Amino acid sequence: MKKLMVLALAMLMVLSMVACGGEEKKGDGTYKVGICQLAPHDALDAATEGFKKALTDAFGDKVTFIEENAAGEPANCTTIINSLISSKVDLIMANATPALQVAANATRTIPVLGTSVTEYGVALGLDNFSGTVGTNVSGTSDLADLEQQANMIVEWFPEAKNVGLLYCSAEANSLYQVNKVSEYLTAQGITCQMFAFTDTSDMNQVTTDAAAWSDVIYVPTDNVVANATDVVANVCRTAKVPVIAGEEGICKGCGVATLSISYYDLGYTTGQMAVKILKGEAKPQDMAIEYAPTTKKYNAEMCEFLGITPVEGYEKIG
Repeated sequence: MKKLMVLALAMLMVLSMVACGGEEKKGDGTYKVGICQLAPHDALDAATEGFKKALTDAFGDKVTFIEENAAGEPANCTTIINSLISSKVDLIMANATPALQVAANATRTIPVLGTSVTEYGVALGLDNFSGTVGTNVSGTSDLADLEQQANMIVEWFPEAKNVGLLYCSAEANSLYQVNKVSEYLTAQGITCQMFAFTDTSDMNQVTTDAAAWSDVIYVPTDNVVANATDVVANVCRTAKVPVIAGEEGICKGCGVATLSISYYDLGYTTGQMAVKILKGEAKPQDMAIEYAPTTKKYNAEMCEFLGITPVEGYEKIG
């Protein structure tokens, strides 16, 4: 009996030490943050840099990052997210929709913040989404006002009758954007047609078809296009068909004008949200999705090539 009591006391001491150790770790002011970025391109890179800067501004060398890139392959996000969970990170930043979808399905306990995600309700399959996910997920959206984007097409090309909507069918948020822009343009008497490609293997042919049909092409904030703007540029330059883009990186590569945001600022805002979560000042389930301010910009080189006079009120892309 005495042996059992001694053993029980010993176990109690071990459990107490473990508990104290956990409390010490939790309160020691250091944090480990995981980052899963879908692909290496300017917009997503800038968002990641802004996110890291906000955290290092707040915590200095007390925060460490495990940063992984899926190299444009959504399937790689699963491996990355699972690895981050195994590494017991304090928070996961998911950069782009596929990364967010994987992270949201993989954990219900680790805080997840998305960035460079267009519409969270669509991305996460939420009915009646009103701005707050309500789980361990929150973040920032790169959605620029779609009605304003539709109006830009009319503003720049008032004689246009046919607008082709070019996007990747694998990206739910891209479909959401082109559907909305199509609604706004159709209401103004413009004919719209969807041109969806599955991946870069059929992107050139689909873009060629779009250019042959369209007076103007609209491209949303599509990650596949962002990674291959040269394909769109080569086709549309040859066909002399202008492109209105959903974000600055795409516009710089193949477009004429855009209603754009700063992805660095978007990432920084996401980082500020992370700081609040890690400090215990907020919980993701209570945090509404945040948005970045927009700026009207134009691609001077593309305008010159196509012989288009820039519309007043637009800032030249640097």
